[in-house]
Amino acid sequence: MYLRFGWVVGNVGLIKTILIVLMASSITFITGLSASAIATNIKVGVGGEYYLISRSLGLEPGGAIGIPLYLCRTLSVTFYSYGLAEALLVLWPDTMGSLPPYSLQITAAIIIVLVTILSGKSASLVLKSQIPIMIIVGGSIIALIVGILLHDTHAPITEATYITAPKGFWYVFAVFFPAVTGFTAGVGMSGDLKDPQKSIPTGTLGAVVSGALIYLIIPLALAVTGALTLEQLADPEAGVTIWTRLAVWGPWIVYPAVWGAVLSSAFGSILGGPRILQALSMDGLAPKFLSKLSKSGQPTVATWISGLIALGAVFLGNLNTLAQYVSVLFLTLYVAINMSAAIEKLIKEPSYRPRINVPWQVSLLGAVAAMVVMWLISPWAFVFAFGLETIIMTYLISKKMEQQWGDAAAGVWMRISRYALLKLNARKILPRNWRPIMILFVRDIKSRIDIVKFAELLGQNSGILTISKLITASDTEHLKKKNSLPYAMQRDLKSEGLQALTEVNVVSDFKSGMYSVAASHGIAGLKTNTVVFGWSQTEKDKIRELEIIDDLAGSGKNILLLHFNQAFKDTKEKRIDIWWGGQDRNGDLMLLFSYLIRLNRKWEKAQVNIFSVVKNEEEKGLLEQRIKASVKEARIKVRVQLFIKNDQSFIEILHKKSKNADLVFLGLARNPKAIAQATQNIDRMLEKLKVVAFVQNNGMDSGISKILK
Repeated sequence: MYLRFGWVVGNVGLIKTILIVLMASSITFITGLSASAIATNIKVGVGGEYYLISRSLGLEPGGAIGIPLYLCRTLSVTFYSYGLAEALLVLWPDTMGSLPPYSLQITAAIIIVLVTILSGKSASLVLKSQIPIMIIVGGSIIALIVGILLHDTHAPITEATYITAPKGFWYVFAVFFPAVTGFTAGVGMSGDLKDPQKSIPTGTLGAVVSGALIYLIIPLALAVTGALTLEQLADPEAGVTIWTRLAVWGPWIVYPAVWGAVLSSAFGSILGGPRILQALSMDGLAPKFLSKLSKSGQPTVATWISGLIALGAVFLGNLNTLAQYVSVLFLTLYVAINMSAAIEKLIKEPSYRPRINVPWQVSLLGAVAAMVVMWLISPWAFVFAFGLETIIMTYLISKKMEQQWGDAAAGVWMRISRYALLKLNARKILPRNWRPIMILFVRDIKSRIDIVKFAELLGQNSGILTISKLITASDTEHLKKKNSLPYAMQRDLKSEGLQALTEVNVVSDFKSGMYSVAASHGIAGLKTNTVVFGWSQTEKDKIRELEIIDDLAGSGKNILLLHFNQAFKDTKEKRIDIWWGGQDRNGDLMLLFSYLIRLNRKWEKAQVNIFSVVKNEEEKGLLEQRIKASVKEARIKVRVQLFIKNDQSFIEILHKKSKNADLVFLGLARNPKAIAQATQNIDRMLEKLKVVAFVQNNGMDSGISKILK
């Protein structure tokens, strides 16, 4: 206001100056509306803008904005202290000779120490000091208007000359824009406000409107003064001397007002920065000791740390370039606030009920406009700002931190999921679109982790795996924790680097519960098509398991029964054996599963063998021809070998040929006449093999060729 308004009016004239003020204030007004909408929808805590963004978009996006925002606020203390030091040293008398070396840096350092001590001691004291500063600034504006009216005036300067701004209108706009960005200082004090939901909208919007009105009055006064020529107004070196020459009492009121304005900005930054750091610490994004409060409730440790950083920045050297990058980083805050409000409005979550309703188009316009201003200020700083925040967010996502609040991100995924499910349900799912949509029943993930890993291996990139834990109504201990158990299961999966859906189902008994959950599992468009079991340990459980599988056969669910005698080896040279029985089309599904497994990087070089046992040469020829036709249509590279059954039993041939295979696929017969005998046969087949997957095809009638086309 003091340094650049004369330069703006002198270069673009009154009409375009008013246009610049209105455009800049419109962006800040929209951002203020967006911030107010978010603030009136939640209980606002400490952290200001970081708190609003993190509670809306989530911890990672909030941290990506909050960490640079903290550094920007802290470095701003250095910039303002430098500015105040320069303004004070103007008074250095010529009679005392030239300024001593490093006098500017030493003066700035003293100012930083003083504002840090005052802010660390009492925020209330600092805020009260703003009142006399505001009175002095207001007095200087009145003095300017009165001084201009006491001199000659003329018709307003309306013509744009760009005498000292040859880069044109948008260059002038970019230089002016930082003048309207101070309105978020009050938001930074959110944790200290008695009623943030009321104070933030009132204070923020009031600041934007009152600032815009003052910024419209000052250029009008400067445009009609006859005391200065156009060249004098447009002189970039004139700075505050324009005010001192025009205002009543000149430097006696203007200089204190300039000092007060800069000091006020420094106080705003040193109060807001530590509170962002405190909030980051409370959310686990910074060391815990930084959230420690003094007896008066001030974030003392965070304030001292911020003061030290600001003090260190005094000796960085040329701050002008750094200031440009800080300004652009500040503007990413505007983008994030507007995007938060737009997203909240778009996804229409029932919990989003702000007292100030802002159409999403308005908030989106504010975000786009802020990005345009960032680009106008510096394209390189624009790229740097978003690049830095992308790196921070990527790092925070990789840390897989757990947040304790809901956010709009979940609502976005819910809306996308709803849209996708409705589209899926409206389409007929053809064999080509088949994917393994699986459910796996486990009592404890860690004890059956090999089976979980195998099921996840089948579903990676193409399918979906749901891990279900069943609890009975009599299990009171687990019933109390049934809402938290899925998250505990997710933690177990995360520790192994696995991804799957988790759920807990309450059933009357395990047998009927497992059948009812598996038979009806899924949602329209994504119905479960494969049920995965781990072979039980006890005879009783094995019989019950086969009975459930027998019941599920009529429901159209494919069955996958797994058993591990040893874990998979970690080499790339692996081998998969498929034993093709020729009945029930189990072979098609086994071949498909082997293809899905080989999509994994660790299995891509696995050799797939198809074996079968036949009674005679005639049967061998027919079956071999049929298998090769299926393989050819499926375009899967396999080796086919058939054996004629002589004196050896199938199990003996199986053990002899597949004892070294890493994975063996076997068909699982439907409706065994004697379940107890079937369990014994399965146990005998498992004896000398490493990993076995029994497959029962109950839902794929079209063959693998149509699926893999």
